[in-house]
This record gives sequence, C-alpha cells and structure tokens, in this order.
Amino acid sequence: MRTGTGNSIVKSAGLAPDHPDRLPPDFYRLWTAFTANQMGSAIGTGALPLVAILVVAASDLQISLMAALAGIAAAAIALPMGSFLEFRRKRGAMVSANLLACLALATVPIAAWLGVLTYAHLCVVAAAQTLSGLVFNAAKGAHLKTLVSETHLVRAHSRLETTFWTATTLGGPVGGVLISVLGTTTTLIIDAGGHLASALGLRRLRTPEPRSAPPSRESPRPVDIRTGWTYVFANPTLHRLFWNAMLFGGALVLTTPLIALLVLRELGFAPWQYGLALGVPGLGGLLGSMCAPKLVDRYGERAILLTFGTLRTCWLGPLVFAGPGPLGLTVILVAETLLLFCAGVFNPVFATYRMNRTDADHMVRVGTAWSISARSVQPAFIALGGVIAAATTIRTAIGVAAVTLVASSALLPWRHDTDRAARG
Repeated sequence: MRTGTGNSIVKSAGLAPDHPDRLPPDFYRLWTAFTANQMGSAIGTGALPLVAILVVAASDLQISLMAALAGIAAAAIALPMGSFLEFRRKRGAMVSANLLACLALATVPIAAWLGVLTYAHLCVVAAAQTLSGLVFNAAKGAHLKTLVSETHLVRAHSRLETTFWTATTLGGPVGGVLISVLGTTTTLIIDAGGHLASALGLRRLRTPEPRSAPPSRESPRPVDIRTGWTYVFANPTLHRLFWNAMLFGGALVLTTPLIALLVLRELGFAPWQYGLALGVPGLGGLLGSMCAPKLVDRYGERAILLTFGTLRTCWLGPLVFAGPGPLGLTVILVAETLLLFCAGVFNPVFATYRMNRTDADHMVRVGTAWSISARSVQPAFIALGGVIAAATTIRTAIGVAAVTLVASSALLPWRHDTDRAARG
C-alpha cells in the first residue's frame, strides 16, 4: 500500500508532504469543519432523550427503544451504503451527511413549536442523526488519507482527537446551561447549526479530490456488503485490532450506567460530584491527544500503540475499591483521568496505524463495518453488565469489566505485521 496519490494532492495544495512542521492548508479547513460538527453534537448530546421525556412524555422503555431502534435503522441503511460511497467523492458524502443531520434536527423545534411533535418523529430524527455520524466518520477517514501524507497522519489524527476531547469536556456543561436558561430544544438548534457550519466549511476545501474507480455493478450484492469485514478478517493486524477495539469498547461502555449507580446510589455523592466525575477526566483525554505526536516522534508509532494500548486497560480496577467521601471521589477522578489520558494518546496512533494498513479503495467499507460492529457490540455489553450487576453487585460487574479490559490488551498486534510490507 502506498500513498502516492495523497502525496501528489498535498503537493498540488502547495505543501510538500515531508514538510517538517505544517499540515496541508486544506487539512485545517477540514479540521475547522470537523470542529463545528463535534461542538454542535457535544452541546446537543442527550437532547433528544430529554425532549422525549419532557415534551412527548415518553416512558423509560420508549427512551431505551429510541436509541436501539435508531442504531438498528442507521446500521441497516449504512451497511449497503458503504459499498456505494467507496467509489464516490468523499467530500460530497460528508456534506450530504451534515445536511441530513441539520435538516432532521431542525424539524424537532419546529414541530414542538407547532405542537405536533411525536415520539415516532423523534425516533426518525435519532436514526437520521446516527446515520449521519456513521457516513461522516467513514468518509472523513477515507478523505483524510488522500489529503494528508503518511508522515503527517499521526499529527492530523492528534488534532482531530484533541477537538473531540475538547468538545466532550465543554459540550455537556454548556448544553446543560443552555437548556436550563433557554429551553429543551435550544441545543438541538445549535446542533443543527453546527452541522450546517460543517457542511459549509467542507465546501471551502480547495484540493481536487481524486476520482475513485467506478464500481463493477450499480447495486451492491451481499458479498459487497460484507466486504469491509472480509477485508479486516483477512488481514492479521487489522483482525487483531478489530477484536481489541470491540472488547475494549464494549467493556468500557458496560461500566457507564454502573458507575452512575455506584457514584450516586451506593456512594451517595451529590449530582454535582457526579458531574465532576464525568467532566474532569475529559481533560486527561485532551492532554493525551496533544502528547501523542511527540511521543510517536520520540519512541515510534508501534511502541506507543502497544504501550498505551496496554496502559489504558489498567485504570478501571481502582473504581471497585472506591469508597465514600473525598478520598473515594479522588480515586474515581484520578483513575478515569489516567484511563482517558492513555486513551487520548492511543486513539490517534491507532487511527493512523489502521489507516496505513487499509488500502485506499477499502477505507469507507472498513470504516463503516468497524462503526456498525461497535454500535452493535456495545449495547450487548451494557445489557450483560446489567445482568451481572443484578445477579451479583455493581462492584462485581465493574470488576468483570476491569478484567476484560486488561484481557483486551492481549489482542494488540504484538507480532510485527508483514502484511503492510507485502502490499508495499
């Protein structure tokens, strides 16, 4: 696998790929558009369930079903779409995904204002929003590979990861204040505006996008739909990274509702203290993403991938022993901050490592398969965590997740991979 096409595009944008300090100008335009997308989404996080509860009086079961149905519907649409988008311009796909989310989200405050908002309407919007995210992220990865040279990919992914953690840290508190002051649909308007700004920002990119090879058929067959998974499982390195990601992500998400129960119910912390436990660790992810390029420059990509891929699994266990009072809260804050710091270092390196081992004509399908798998596996882990907690205790369920996280490090590519060199 070579990135000659991407290098020529970088040169045509007026910046040689081996420039030691700067990324191509169009990367900064892409980064700006991504920032608008992420900030809007972060501020609007949780807005749809809140509207469902407060405006249409949805039940607890309906709230859970809304998230599940949205994920299933989006995955069902995105599955054949991956093969379609692989051979189309990725920039246009990202613009279309942003506009879809913008229009869908904008219908909610309008319908609420007219008094015609329904639960079914919110389910459709949630599905459109999830589908938009799947398409945008898959197309973004494929487009980034053609826009940035291989030597700059870690730095590019680090900047995107930094934006993610910044938005995650700031978005929730800002959204909560806006909802308290201006009403439940306010953050949906901001979320829609963020997607619109992202679409307009993507239109400012100037580098010509390479034309993809035309597909052999207009309609994808079943074999085309599963191409992303087939490609991943045929590649030993990607295969191990895939199962590492599924196991780590599933075990980590499993603890999300359990930690809320541990902090609020068992340990008796106040809601503002729980808010600290959610917000402060995000600073660790932000710092980690900023450190990633320097660590890779000093120690090498593979060493950082393996080291921080392992270190990020070590910090969930202390939560099992957290007690009430300031010491217990400190244990939770420190453990989660260290976990997210390690994840913040690992994620951009992992994204680059995966990208460099995926051929350009499979980027969208691999990204789509990866995202759909994660969205399918994680709810199953959450349900499993609930079953374990109900049968034993909350701490036991968190302990099982902690052991699973550590076990996931065995699935990192510890052996030197030869598939990349063979394709080179």
